[in-house]
Amino acid sequence: MSSLGCRLADPIRVLIVDDHEVVRQGLKAFLKSQDGIEVVAEAADGNEGMRLVSELAPDIVLMDVVMPNVDGIEATGRMRASNPSTKVIVLTSFADDEKVLAAVRAGAAGYLLKDIHPQQLAEAIRTVYRGEALLHPTVAAKLMHEVARRPAVPDALTSRELDVLHHIARGMSNKEIARELGVAEKTVKTHVSNILQKLNLADRTQAALYAVRERLFDLE
Repeated sequence: MSSLGCRLADPIRVLIVDDHEVVRQGLKAFLKSQDGIEVVAEAADGNEGMRLVSELAPDIVLMDVVMPNVDGIEATGRMRASNPSTKVIVLTSFADDEKVLAAVRAGAAGYLLKDIHPQQLAEAIRTVYRGEALLHPTVAAKLMHEVARRPAVPDALTSRELDVLHHIARGMSNKEIARELGVAEKTVKTHVSNILQKLNLADRTQAALYAVRERLFDLE
């Protein structure tokens, strides 16, 4: 077999942006041990992060929110505008709804809390790299309790689409939803696509936030 045929797939290239060196070094040390993930650089604030994104075009950025100079929300929006192929995962200690909504509006593909298990973080990076989006279940639950209004369930959605939306709001992946509902993963992807189109949403993260914001389900 030729050397080309034996070549492994290119690793997922990750940039870490966080103003705490201890956090950056901890993330870097863990991700270094993961197959198929490579930390290409690290930055201590949003300004440095944006410069490195322009220079290196990483696949994934792990983005803190509260940082000096340019914060994570502003940096996310500017990175997504200048380098749309780079996906941003917000990794923060803050679970309040304003920061979540601001991050999603800025273009973040995921919103995770720093207490996430390291192995779950690695899987989240792989998931977002594949084109899916993630919302930490704890964040969804907190939003559920903080949002007061509860409008009617959208008439445009079928009962099965509502089931799928419910599971998205609980932070479940397409594969997990398919297993839960006893259908093919391809069927779930079709339902997700229909939900996004009917609700005029960009991705599954916005769908989860929509369900939580509109208090369509009890997530407890």
